[in-house]
Amino acid sequence: MFTVELDGSPSLAQLYRRAARDAVPGLGGGRPSTVPDTELVLRGVAVDRARLAAYNRVCGFRLSDTLPATYPHVLAFPVAMRLMTAPDFPFPVVGLVHVANRIELVRPIGAAEPLDLAMHAAGVRPHERGRQVDLVATASVDGEVVWRSASTYLRRSKAPGGGERRGDREQPAPPAASAVWRVERRIGREYADVSGDHNPIHTSRLAARLFGFPRTIAHGMWSKARCLAAFEGRLPEAYTVDVQFKAPILLPAQVGFSASPGEVGGHQFALHDAQSDKPHLSGTVT
Repeated sequence: MFTVELDGSPSLAQLYRRAARDAVPGLGGGRPSTVPDTELVLRGVAVDRARLAAYNRVCGFRLSDTLPATYPHVLAFPVAMRLMTAPDFPFPVVGLVHVANRIELVRPIGAAEPLDLAMHAAGVRPHERGRQVDLVATASVDGEVVWRSASTYLRRSKAPGGGERRGDREQPAPPAASAVWRVERRIGREYADVSGDHNPIHTSRLAARLFGFPRTIAHGMWSKARCLAAFEGRLPEAYTVDVQFKAPILLPAQVGFSASPGEVGGHQFALHDAQSDKPHLSGTVT
């Protein structure tokens, strides 16, 4: 794999402009069928404590000098956008759906520790709703990997043959909620501000409608972080948190959070709509 060392954090404003341009028919050019054989590396990424504190407040974490397991994803997001907006990435960014995320926290990460971030794409493969690809990231301190992540993105297309898809089948009733959370409309913009993910489906009702949503939707990684925050004080120093994103959370919303012991230790958890019982995500902490 060819390694490209970045000399600074990519400009998200420029990358969003590139993504918008590539979404216009005829301007994006042809796309390869495979992922680029490239790893992007950004070294010496420092944590802005004010931004970390704002992130903790938005996601429900306690204020701390130790990073939540989801926070390195925020630091790596500009690198991911640089990779996904490159002409050799197999899918245009606009329209990609984040369907799963797996994070392994190898050890606690202090806010004073500069991180070396690495990112590559892997695993273009069929999905019942189209094709999917993984973005694989690591964070290292002094050559030691302290965090790993894999985010799965879906490029939707019509199901071959028009047959039934798993998501079209009747969903089982969710477990009883142990808490009900009110998710205000402002959470889309607040999370965008602390994460840098300014996809307009989270902040603009008009943009959300253009992509088929009646209202703005919450970021999937906000919902994962909010669930993880509910376990604070009960997590070991090293663990893996794995989620599957289901239906988006339309803002504002009331969501039911449920948690139970895992089969081999750890926790199982889920979010569902408090009125309709529609599932938003399911996950495990091991």
